[in-house]
Amino acid sequence: MLKPLADRVIIKMIESEETTKSGIILSGSSKEKPQIAEVLEVGPGGEIEGKEVKMYIKKGDKVVVNKYAGTEIKYEGEELIIVKQSDILAIAE
Repeated sequence: MLKPLADRVIIKMIESEETTKSGIILSGSSKEKPQIAEVLEVGPGGEIEGKEVKMYIKKGDKVVVNKYAGTEIKYEGEELIIVKQSDILAIAE
């Protein structure tokens, strides 16, 4: 697995299906890009640009991310996104 550096977090978007009122199932690819993701790995934090950064996100968290944040990569056949912790808007509990 990849290990992110500094305040970066590796996430994977969660695909969801939605059923319309008429019973048609919409797959994740036929609607707007989801904003809920699962955290796969978390960087160590530390001193970044002269400021101490504490990591509040942990592996396994479900998070809401800024829609266009991060760098999309393909690793071992999976589509992943590397974002900074500051691009994560909330933890979904």
